[in-house]
Amino acid sequence: MGWLAVWHIIALAVDNEILMAAPAETAGRILSLLGRGSFYAAAGRSLLRIALGFFAGTAAALLLAAGSRRFPMLEEILAPPMTLVKAVPVASFVVLLLIWWGAGFLSVAICFLVVLPNIYVNTLEGLKSVDVKILEMARVFRLSGRNRFFYIYRPSLKPFLYGGMKISLGMCWKSGIAAEVIGVPGGSIGEGLYLSKVYLDTAGVLGWTAAVILLSVLFEKTVLHFVDRFFAWEPGCPGAGHAAQRHGRGAGCPQPPGQPIRLAEVTKAYGGQTVIDRLSAIYEPGQTYYLTSPSGSGKTTLLCILARLTEPDSGEMTAPSRCSMVFQEDRLCEDYDAVVNVALATGDRAGAEEALGLLLPGEALRKPCRQLSGGMRRRVALVRAMEAESLYVLLDEPFAGMDRDACARAWQYIRERQAGRTVIIAHHFQNFNKI
Repeated sequence: MGWLAVWHIIALAVDNEILMAAPAETAGRILSLLGRGSFYAAAGRSLLRIALGFFAGTAAALLLAAGSRRFPMLEEILAPPMTLVKAVPVASFVVLLLIWWGAGFLSVAICFLVVLPNIYVNTLEGLKSVDVKILEMARVFRLSGRNRFFYIYRPSLKPFLYGGMKISLGMCWKSGIAAEVIGVPGGSIGEGLYLSKVYLDTAGVLGWTAAVILLSVLFEKTVLHFVDRFFAWEPGCPGAGHAAQRHGRGAGCPQPPGQPIRLAEVTKAYGGQTVIDRLSAIYEPGQTYYLTSPSGSGKTTLLCILARLTEPDSGEMTAPSRCSMVFQEDRLCEDYDAVVNVALATGDRAGAEEALGLLLPGEALRKPCRQLSGGMRRRVALVRAMEAESLYVLLDEPFAGMDRDACARAWQYIRERQAGRTVIIAHHFQNFNKI
């Protein structure tokens, strides 16, 4: 009310309805517009054009960003035109497109050009921000493209895409209505503003402007509501575990004999320092092996080679086609709970919940993993590795962050769930039977 009073006082001081319409006069004009069927038709046409430009620009930006992330050459090709579109004034595009296309689809094209670079840049940055180590986890557990998108890429995209859309929605309406005012397509908000300007109808200008503001706010809230719903939606996560169920066996059931893992003269160096030097070894199916050498001696590097995440500089490694792994870091999808993290690798939520219940208290199963303690997170990573369908299991410091009782239960769980698989454990404990 205070600002309305200020507005009224200014209008009285100016005492010229062309220069400054009073609040009462403006309100009367708004009511007059609301009583006309032509107003709703004009608002609907402008809304349709702006919405079409916004959604077309968003769709194109998402597709181009995904392509640029997949093919770096496409990013280089698109960089100059995206920079050009961002730098050229909207008025210049309006004039050029008005000459080339006419007024009919002018606001659609302008909204498209305004939205495209904003959404493209933000989406591409979001895709680039995905943790490479989480993507390595996805490779080891062979997560489907669908699961990778929803549970790895989508959380990383959220702040970037949400911010880009909020900026684009506001700019879209400003530029779209400006294009209509210049192009003056029949039966549009832009035409109403233009005619109000021609007849020096300041109250009419303010009335149409109020309509633009209202439509802009409603459109933004509607779009962002569905964006929020999309990011909050948690789809099912079918995975490799379904295959195990179809074959009548899960991680806890005996597996058919597999081939041994063989290393022949394997060497790996980083920065000129040799970490593994001509290592030869055979790891037989169904056996448990312990790597207990001092920290920095290459245990993690060896496990990465065995998981096919790192190629040796020389030598050969042969192993079964599928492994599971507890990494040196937990590598969990932080925004999702323990059950989802395990089910991503197994495809079986009920089985994941049952297995997690052996090592974690019930109240911890449905919390986002970022809220769990270090020891709990480690147990989630351990259950994921042991429950996933695999022929050999690699465990890098699987007991990190656990107290003695938790270690004992985790070690018992590993033995119970080994199921004939080769298990290779890297840890600083010298005697696991004493854990």
